[in-house]
Amino acid sequence: MAALAEVGSAGHFRELLQQKGKSLVVVHFWAPWAPQCIQMNDVMAELAKEHSQVTFVKLEAEAVPEVSEKYEISSVPTFLFFKNSQKIDRLDGAHAPELTKKVQRHASSSTISAGPNDNAKEDLNVRLKKLTNTAPCMVFIKGTPQEPRCGFSRQMVEILNKHNILFSSFDIFSDEEVRQGLKTYSNWPTYPQLYVAGELIGGLDIVKELEASGELDTICPKTHKLEDKLKVLTNKASVMLFMKGNKQMAKCGFSKQIIEILNSTGVDFETFDILEDEEVRQGLKTYSNWPTYPQLYVKGELVGGLDIVKELKENGELLSILKGDN
Repeated sequence: MAALAEVGSAGHFRELLQQKGKSLVVVHFWAPWAPQCIQMNDVMAELAKEHSQVTFVKLEAEAVPEVSEKYEISSVPTFLFFKNSQKIDRLDGAHAPELTKKVQRHASSSTISAGPNDNAKEDLNVRLKKLTNTAPCMVFIKGTPQEPRCGFSRQMVEILNKHNILFSSFDIFSDEEVRQGLKTYSNWPTYPQLYVAGELIGGLDIVKELEASGELDTICPKTHKLEDKLKVLTNKASVMLFMKGNKQMAKCGFSKQIIEILNSTGVDFETFDILEDEEVRQGLKTYSNWPTYPQLYVKGELVGGLDIVKELKENGELLSILKGDN
């Protein structure tokens, strides 16, 4: 098999997941029209040279729609990780360092699982500790805050939003290892689970009790610090762009396009790489009520994303807005 296999049908995909002797399969859902996908195929090819025990696969998302729909692929590039035909992890976006880390972690845990698994458990606990401390207020749910995939998760999100609590979330459907491991780690068998400063608060019933007693607002004091941090960041420069990557190296096609537009105006601007700070990445979506990136701010006020900036350029309004005239 080639170092980077290419899948052209759902049947071929199923066969590939079931092959013997390759415990980890990494699948890149890509599109030939997206430059960032081409770059990530090169990254996959390099990783394949280093990890001969791992199968690396390219799957053109639009060419095999039944597979893309099954795994809820809504953008490219997206990477899925499989062990024993089961999805264990997911990575959205062209983030080469994170892809490398995930491949290394899952490949090493595949090796460990063949023998004593004490080290594997220890590694998982370290990872779970990091995840629960990702943000001051962290909720593990089924789905996302925008699209909860169970009633309990939806209620949890509604309560947190109602109290203007800034929180980050983790979709336990995206990682079976985390989904099962967190139950043992926290000694709490169900989801959703709410953590504050890395400590388990509880599930939906506990949060409802805290809301009824008025304690919920006092339990998440650190979330206000995140709001202050975001206010400072959005005002760090007169023109501030929150993007994937930086001026020198955009890490997604949308970020690359908006950088090109801003550069063409000649106006000075600063950037913040949201891939380097998960707390900011998740918190800013709530703070600005804008669910995607890039996000452009002028004098601390949200202008919008790529589509808005394109419209402003076409209308001839962009330069005056960047200069703060409007």
